[in-house]
Amino acid sequence: MHPFAYVAPTTVAEAVAVLTEHGDRARPLAGGTDLLVKARANAWELDAVIDIKNIPELMTLSVNGDGLSIGAGVPCYQVYDNSDVVAQYPGIVDGASIIGGIQVQSRAGLGGNLCNAAPSGDGIPALIAHSAVAHIANSSGTREVAVEDFCTGPSRTVLEAGDLLVSIEVPKPAANSGAAYTRFIPRNEMDIAVAGVGVYVVLDDSGQNFVSGRIALASVGPTPILASEAGDSLAGKPVNDETIAVAAALAKNAATPITDMRGTVDQRKQLVEVLTGRMINKAVERARG
Repeated sequence: MHPFAYVAPTTVAEAVAVLTEHGDRARPLAGGTDLLVKARANAWELDAVIDIKNIPELMTLSVNGDGLSIGAGVPCYQVYDNSDVVAQYPGIVDGASIIGGIQVQSRAGLGGNLCNAAPSGDGIPALIAHSAVAHIANSSGTREVAVEDFCTGPSRTVLEAGDLLVSIEVPKPAANSGAAYTRFIPRNEMDIAVAGVGVYVVLDDSGQNFVSGRIALASVGPTPILASEAGDSLAGKPVNDETIAVAAALAKNAATPITDMRGTVDQRKQLVEVLTGRMINKAVERARG
C-alpha cells in the first residue's frame, strides 16, 4: 500500500482544501469499508486520506418538516435505529439494513455506498425512488445533483477533484405513500445483489388508485437505473394485478444487464420483473398503513 497522510478536519472547508490540493490522490474516509480495500489492492494511489467523521454536517441525521437529511458519514445503523426514519422512509431502511453485516453497518453509510458507485449498491435504489438529492461542496461553493444522475459508471460519479459529498437530502414523503426495496442474492445474507428493485408509490385518498410511482433498479446496468417509463405507467391507474404487471414488464425492459459469474442477462431481467411486482405490492401495503 502506498504511504499516505491521515487528515482529520473539523470543517467542510478544511476537507475541501485538502481534496483540492491533492486532487485524485486524496479520498474522503467515511466508513472505510471500500476505501481500505481499494487502497490495499493498489486500485488507488493516495497521498492523503481525509477522515470526515469529525465534521458535524457530515455526521448529522435529521428528520423534520422538510424531509430527511443524511450526512455523508452517517453509518447505516443510525439510519435504521431512528424511529422517525423507520416510520417515514421504510424503503431506505430496507436498503441500509442489508449493506454488509452488523460490523460493516456500524461504520459504512449511505453516503459511502453512493460514492462507491457500485451498480449493485443496495442503498441507492430507494434513494432514487424517493427523489433524493446529493448536496456537494467544493472550493467554489455548493451544488445539488439528483441521486439518479450521481453515478456515471461502475465506480465513477459526478464528483470532481475537490468535491465533497456533504449530505443526501430526501423530500418529505407524500400522504398515502409507501416505499420498499429488496434484492436477490445467491446466499442468505452478506452477498452482492444479482438484481435489486426500489419502489416509491403515492396512492389517492381511497387507496385504490396510483397517483404516481418511481422505480429504481440495481445490479442490472453500469449504474443504478431509474426506470422512468415503468414508474410513470402507474400514474392514474387502479391498484390491481394488471397495472402492476405492466409496470413490472416495463421495468424489465429498462434493465440492461450483462452475463457474468453471478447471473445471466435473461435471469436478471426475469428477476427485475418479479421483484418489481413484489415491491410495488409491498409499497402499496405500506402506503395503506
